[in-house]
Amino acid sequence: MPADVLGIFLALQQAVFWLFGLFLFWKIPRCGGRGEVPHATRISVIIPARNEAHNLPVLLRSLTAQECAPSEIIVVDDGSDDGTATVAARLGARVVAADPMPDGWVGKTWACWTGARSARGDLLVFLDADTVLAGGALAVFASTQHADGGLISVMPLQAISRPFEALAAVFNIVVMAGVNAFSALGRRLPPTGCFGACVVCRREEYFTAGGHSAVKGRIAEDFALGRKFRALGIPVTCYGGRGTASVRMYSDGVRSLVEGFTKNMAIGAMDIRKDFKALIVGWITGATLCAVAFLASLTPALAAYRTMEIVFYALYAAQMYWMLRRIGNAGPLAALLFPLPLAFFHLVYLRSVHCVRRRGRVTWKGRTIRNSLEDSAGAR
Repeated sequence: MPADVLGIFLALQQAVFWLFGLFLFWKIPRCGGRGEVPHATRISVIIPARNEAHNLPVLLRSLTAQECAPSEIIVVDDGSDDGTATVAARLGARVVAADPMPDGWVGKTWACWTGARSARGDLLVFLDADTVLAGGALAVFASTQHADGGLISVMPLQAISRPFEALAAVFNIVVMAGVNAFSALGRRLPPTGCFGACVVCRREEYFTAGGHSAVKGRIAEDFALGRKFRALGIPVTCYGGRGTASVRMYSDGVRSLVEGFTKNMAIGAMDIRKDFKALIVGWITGATLCAVAFLASLTPALAAYRTMEIVFYALYAAQMYWMLRRIGNAGPLAALLFPLPLAFFHLVYLRSVHCVRRRGRVTWKGRTIRNSLEDSAGAR
């Protein structure tokens, strides 16, 4: 192929894939709240926790400082051995010890279901233990749920404090794009699922849909839970977390980062709509080809393409920064060095596929979690 034709082909290919990212991240609405919290609404906050003694103090203090105080804060101790229950009780939460997990469940779904059954509130708010709320967040959640109806879910702002946490950049982008709630189509397309870190719904609708019992064996329980609500005609609405919630995911170290995304990614990918999966794969492919082509253009043999590849590298880095700043606090260096989190994504995703599809199990927090691919496929 002549050099000029090859150059045009490469340029068109990378430009189209770059536009896929623009389409997927078109608008991320914030959960802003509309109106007052309904009078006498009782809010039950439910926190599934396994070995979360280091995370709970920050979350619990943010809950006790809420302008709209919850009626109760329930921490479900899921077999912890690090003093989780002691920390939670000392900070004023009601601790519920999860019974031994029955067959067919995974830890988080069992803990959430245990907490929901013991809750007394009208509005259930499920929060991961590494989440932190802003001062008026509960009031915003309650008023937004009252206005929207059904289930609302918020993806917390990704708070990065240590350099290794930036390795999750591409994963965080894929998670946001995978629910197809923030594309150029907006609310004309219902979301595929919800975000498990922050889920808000009415008590009666939760139990009508079967709650976490209906998705008890699912590793990616948030996608499945959203589908259960939608199957009953109950609306599901997703928001970005800026101004209401933030999270430091897998902050314990690189090992927890690898195990966490190994657990979720291969299963989560099967839950994404096929058309959006194609767009996500296209965008990742474009970013990967851009990085490879840029490095190749630095060699004398491909020096003719150097200017073009510098331009496209800058475009992808700028787009990555635009995406990451809308979902977290990542700095420009994380975007400029995007081939590093991109390579990390490829390696961990391949590991996830191997563990889930070949071995049929993953490891998380000292537990071996077995997955049924048949259940995953059938739930779509």
